[in-house]
Amino acid sequence: MSADAETYDLKGLNCPLPVLKARKRLAGMRPGARLWLETTDPLAVIDIPAFCKDNGHRLIESIGIDGGHRFLVERGE
Repeated sequence: MSADAETYDLKGLNCPLPVLKARKRLAGMRPGARLWLETTDPLAVIDIPAFCKDNGHRLIESIGIDGGHRFLVERGE
């Protein structure tokens, strides 16, 4: 687990809210900063990686957790 990364709780939100909120939060961070996204939306396993790829962010890690997923995202340039 990346100790320097904040955790953003997006549990309980359904598509497209996790991606929209992640986009806004990452926009306010410096390039290279990392953020854990915690989701319960089953579509997040498709949406978050696609969001990262389309927006120049790096998906570092994806972990299944009880009831959802955690994604470690590094903000792009």
